[in-house]
Amino acid sequence: MTVSQPRIGVLALQGDYERHAAALAEVGAAPSLVKTTEALAQVDALILPGGESTTMLKFLHRGGLLEDLRAFAAEKPVFGTCAGAILLAREVRHPAQDSLGALDIAVERNAYGDQRDSAILTLDFNLNSGLNSRLDSEADVAGSSQIALETVFIRAPRIVSTGPDVKVLAHREGFPILVRQGKTLAATFHPELSADRSIHRYFLSLLASNS
Repeated sequence: MTVSQPRIGVLALQGDYERHAAALAEVGAAPSLVKTTEALAQVDALILPGGESTTMLKFLHRGGLLEDLRAFAAEKPVFGTCAGAILLAREVRHPAQDSLGALDIAVERNAYGDQRDSAILTLDFNLNSGLNSRLDSEADVAGSSQIALETVFIRAPRIVSTGPDVKVLAHREGFPILVRQGKTLAATFHPELSADRSIHRYFLSLLASNS
């Protein structure tokens, strides 16, 4: 029996969506560029890429996609990276702007500085944590789920607070950089710009657990 590939959409209004699509193909998903409500209805999960969140919002309002995205995020797995994490947040600061409110976090835009302050760092991640209660318990006892991954920060936002149901999977300087709440995942860095595909594989695991 042939197992069909998961259909993962990448919002393709602005930003580095092509790199996410390539990364998804590498991990065995069937990527689809999403620009319309009709395209959104055809996918099982969605990535909101990095880019410029205010520009993305303008396109979303203009195309009537914002409310469709809110409804989608309430039901299916969504992964936001950098600007995409800003779009998912409950609260956006510096300055305030509209968002989907799908993830119980508060985010400060451009918190680490401008383009010149971009950084590539190797940081520890706990990618077993948050998949289910058994794995959480095993990770806490064994302490064996930490892996080191290259992380690329470009005009990165900072997650300054998280709600009680948000699981923090990695930190930078004491601030969360990868968080999960249920089937919703957000990163303040660009996993599509590194060679390691662990983060994209983790997102596919959310789709499997959501089925």
